[in-house]
Amino acid sequence: MPAAPSTSPGPHVPRPTRRVRDDTRRAAERLTADATRTATARRLQTLASRPDLDGLAAVAARLVGASSGRILLLADAPLVVGAHGPQPEGAADLALTVCSQTAAEGRPLVIPDTHVDLRVRELPAVRDGQVGSYLGAPLATRDGLVVGALCVFEAEARDWVAGEAELLQHVADAASAELELAAVKEVSPSGPLLQTAVQSAGVGTFELDLSTGRVAWDEQTFALFGLRSDELHDEVEVAIARVHPDDRDSVRADLDVAVATGGYTSSYRIALPDGTVRWIEARGRVHGEAPGTPGRLVGTVLDVTAQHRVTERIAGALEGMAVGYVAVDRSWRVAHANAAVERLTGTARADLLGRDVVDLFAGSDTAGRADPAAAGAAGPEALTELVRRALRTGEAVVEVARPGPPQRWVEVRVVPEGEGLAVYLLDTTQRREAAQAADRASRRVSLLAEVTAALTHSGDPEAAAQRLAEILVPALGDWCVVTLVDDDSPVNAPVRAVPHPEDLRRGLRDVGGWHHDPARRPLVARYAEHRLPDLTEHAFLWRALRERTPLRVLDAADAVAAVLDPDGVAHAVLAELAPSSAVVLPLLGRGRTAGLLSLFQDPGRPPLDEEDLQTVVEVAGRAGLAVDAARLQRDQRSFAEALQRSLLTDPPPPVHADLVVRYVPTARAAQVGGDWYDAFEQSSGSVLVIGDVAGHDTRAATAMAQVRTVVHTLGVVGDDRPAEVLARTDRVVASAPDDVTATALVLRLEDGPGTGTRVRWSSAGHPPAAVLAPDGSVDFLTAPDADLMLGVDPGTGRHDHVVDLPAGSTVVLYTDGLVERRDSSLDEGFAALADALSALAATGPVDLDVLVDGLLARLLPGEAADDVAVLAVRLRPRA
Repeated sequence: MPAAPSTSPGPHVPRPTRRVRDDTRRAAERLTADATRTATARRLQTLASRPDLDGLAAVAARLVGASSGRILLLADAPLVVGAHGPQPEGAADLALTVCSQTAAEGRPLVIPDTHVDLRVRELPAVRDGQVGSYLGAPLATRDGLVVGALCVFEAEARDWVAGEAELLQHVADAASAELELAAVKEVSPSGPLLQTAVQSAGVGTFELDLSTGRVAWDEQTFALFGLRSDELHDEVEVAIARVHPDDRDSVRADLDVAVATGGYTSSYRIALPDGTVRWIEARGRVHGEAPGTPGRLVGTVLDVTAQHRVTERIAGALEGMAVGYVAVDRSWRVAHANAAVERLTGTARADLLGRDVVDLFAGSDTAGRADPAAAGAAGPEALTELVRRALRTGEAVVEVARPGPPQRWVEVRVVPEGEGLAVYLLDTTQRREAAQAADRASRRVSLLAEVTAALTHSGDPEAAAQRLAEILVPALGDWCVVTLVDDDSPVNAPVRAVPHPEDLRRGLRDVGGWHHDPARRPLVARYAEHRLPDLTEHAFLWRALRERTPLRVLDAADAVAAVLDPDGVAHAVLAELAPSSAVVLPLLGRGRTAGLLSLFQDPGRPPLDEEDLQTVVEVAGRAGLAVDAARLQRDQRSFAEALQRSLLTDPPPPVHADLVVRYVPTARAAQVGGDWYDAFEQSSGSVLVIGDVAGHDTRAATAMAQVRTVVHTLGVVGDDRPAEVLARTDRVVASAPDDVTATALVLRLEDGPGTGTRVRWSSAGHPPAAVLAPDGSVDFLTAPDADLMLGVDPGTGRHDHVVDLPAGSTVVLYTDGLVERRDSSLDEGFAALADALSALAATGPVDLDVLVDGLLARLLPGEAADDVAVLAVRLRPRA
């Protein structure tokens, strides 16, 4: 049997494995060196395993909440005589079991973790993982000889609670007494074996002639009764007179049974001369002519006072436990119940005794007022199945609801014990409530996180409202309607007078609704469509708007119907939806009311309790901020796009080319980009310009307007080539008070050979223009060495480049948002642009508007991560 870690203070100091073996070996040697102890243990070992000892092992395990218990006798080798729960393989050597340490030390041994205890960690049961923690108590005879040990253990490490070792020692004392009684029962009524029993176990003998009533005692019996041999006459009634008055009738009855059956067993108390009481256990057999006729009763008596005291201490311990304990006899009748059973079943112990165990909860004074499902859970059928499962498997556990109010949850554990059953009851109400509270808190956190994640980045208030409805149903209600309050609503007007319902109605829109039953969602949609026009001046919605606080509505079907136009559509639809309760609360944004939430519960679902209402209030708070932010984001995005477009008016078309421009703003709210384009005429040809100022804010937009104006002005007042225009612009930008950097591409369309066009261009760090030739091939206008961006070095050199293009060629200028992606390289972006142009022109010449729109659709399939400007020209033949 294995063991566990040392309980001595201070750190464990590792020792060699040989020292570990020596510890257990020396313990075994100390046991075998005591010849008297070994002989006594050897005699008791002949009894082998007994059901009573199995029951004591089970009691020990359950008293301390351990999974396994074991009783070992330690003679020449260890022998298991009682066991409960999973067991390791038996050890053939005293040095291979932890119980040898317990017996050798003669006191309880406590080991929380056997794997770190240097005395036992090398034992087979520890190495195999069968014993991870150990608590043991020695088995001692009346003469003080330690013949074995009672232990409990777990496969995992465990901290044993204070007092458990003392409790286990009480059970060990009971096991010792049981073993000594068993030894007495095994002896024959006469001869050398009886004499050995008398000498080693303090057993007295007697002989009673049942026909004459004369009795003969040996010296040990006189001593047990506290008498001298000359103080007792040989009449049996004189002997019975020394028995406790309360036990005399049972002694006489036991003698009558002996005459009828031939076997004699009796347990009684005797009153000693000093006033103390001693418990006596008597056993014997009748020897006569024929069964049922008086003969000669020969038997033994043994002082079992110590055993009774141990039993009383165990009973006291059981009585003081918070766990209910019920002893059940072989006919499934309650034989004993401790105080906790009364509290857990709601039935007095006097009413429980003798009752069938499957009716354990039937006597509760609250039976019949419980939830039917809960009452059924603790009913006879469930407990009958539990008992049967315990008899099949060795143990069965179920958690049942005891009828209330208040309803209590009880864990019922049934275990076979001896010829009957042991039933343990544990109040799990707090554990269950704690688990339910933790589950509710977890669901609340998850719900709030889902609302935050779903609504935080929504740029559409209507979509946010609908998503809110889908999240709340069915988590907190069976159906709901979400209302938005427009910016111009009197609800948010800075006035002191309370708005009239007709004023409140203006600016409200029911935009979201949901029902947990898909078949009833059209009803919710129809109700939301007609509700606002049908509300009377007493509607809960108006109160929630005015008071800006949640409103509970009980009896919602009647209460809400009372504030609707009785002839309206909403009144009829509400009757079909038939809610039982509701809550109406405002969605508060930043200093304004962003909307309202109407959450309904159907019959069969209770109204929201305080905890759920608080959750809805918190959800509404987050939703109000999210809806307000979505509205602000939408407004800012519209403003940003309008501002951007006001700065990017359509340029005049070149003389010998068709021109198409497009601008796609970023999807991010209030991101005013720095992309721009322009076109103007010089005496040498038409000039096209595209650029991008770094940044995405109003400062970038302002800088973009300044750079665009400088390039336009410098280009229009003269006939400078593109490189010179960029060089002069760079010097102007450098003189500006704020640091401005920008890319730009200036391209001039000049007369070329024949009907073609000469393209002269210069780039300040801008992506190269793409050229789609009439035959569908695509090329880029690139230079061997790239020039710097504007705003980096005003003295840097700028270079012109020239290329002649045939009529029908298309030149596409664009900003980097068209080709740059976070998940791909710039070269991959250029390749995608070339592929898109080739694909669009694969079937022949395509309209320029169609070409540009198709290009944007292919390269920007979703919302743009950056703003994009595109300027495309198709060259016409020149004279």
